[in-house]
Amino acid sequence: MIPASAWAKESASPQSSGPQTDLAANARSAVLMDADSGTVVYEKNSHSALPPASITKIMTMLLVMEAIDDDRIKLTDQVSTSEYAASMGGSQIFLEPGEQMTVNDMLKGVAMASGNDASVALAEKLAGSEEEFVKMMNKRAEELGMKDTRFANCNGLPAAGHVSSAHDIAVMSRELLKHPEITKYTGAYQDYLRKDKEKPFWLVNTNKLVRFYPGADGLKTGFTSEAKFCLSATAKRDNLRMIVVVMGEPNTKTRNAEVSKLLDYAFSQYSNVQIYKAGDTIGKLKIEKGESAELPLTAKHSYSVLVRKGEGGKEIRHELAIQDKVTAPVTAGQQVGKLIVYRGNEVIAEFPIEAPQHVDKAGYWTLLKRSTGKLFLGGK
Repeated sequence: MIPASAWAKESASPQSSGPQTDLAANARSAVLMDADSGTVVYEKNSHSALPPASITKIMTMLLVMEAIDDDRIKLTDQVSTSEYAASMGGSQIFLEPGEQMTVNDMLKGVAMASGNDASVALAEKLAGSEEEFVKMMNKRAEELGMKDTRFANCNGLPAAGHVSSAHDIAVMSRELLKHPEITKYTGAYQDYLRKDKEKPFWLVNTNKLVRFYPGADGLKTGFTSEAKFCLSATAKRDNLRMIVVVMGEPNTKTRNAEVSKLLDYAFSQYSNVQIYKAGDTIGKLKIEKGESAELPLTAKHSYSVLVRKGEGGKEIRHELAIQDKVTAPVTAGQQVGKLIVYRGNEVIAEFPIEAPQHVDKAGYWTLLKRSTGKLFLGGK
């Protein structure tokens, strides 16, 4: 995996011309980040290590979404509830020991109802135990460059040494949003579990902004008496998606008001210049001694840079630096080049370009046929 620091070289210019007033005056810490480029335009004590409460579940959801992408689990798979998972206190969907739900329904329970029991059930499904899952969480945090974070559980219930920061939460939120289907869960205001049972369970999203703030579709609330009121929120308007994280707010009303104020500021002051949209063809990767001689490269997600409104795309240009040849085997997600974005002669962002799939080393006969074919084609 590539560290978060490699995903984008953040431009200093939007932040240096950021708000002149404290838009999150009541928060212990906060950050406002562009989801595409990772550019920070406002921060307050953003690297303070604090208890994150249920915002922890963003990492839990990220690992679930990555497991789905890797075909390790499917949304239709059944998840069994252990005695331990069912014993979780706090926010829950009241799972009974032995009860089964699909991964899809468990995700609803985590994203909307902040179910501590559903989080543990999913953790056990993926890793065999919560302890093993927490190791996966901390490993992924390290890969993402989350230096202020240490997870002790998968749901954010109070635990010694369980901390994160507004910056790190924004980083993992950004990574989760690279799985756009997650907003189907985090952006829904209400739904049901156990629809076919005698007593259906009504879910109402703990993040009320998804109903009341235009464009909001996630991500996760959090509260404990120690952490106070926390929120990682995201909203999208046109092509611009912003992430706001606030921690240690005194109450939900203040929390939601300050998050809304930060989002209002972002959408009024900034726009983005899109370089590639998700699915666009970027180029081709030549593979030496691979089962496939080349791979088409497409944009996994949107690549854009943040600009002040009125600046538009002035002097914005980009270069694509793809390695001439990569020798097999090639691993899915392996960095094979980078997209460099300039304003004039200044580099304002760099994005890694990754191999879209695994390519094994070719066998002897494949290589022989390939070289023989080149001979007949005059080496072309």
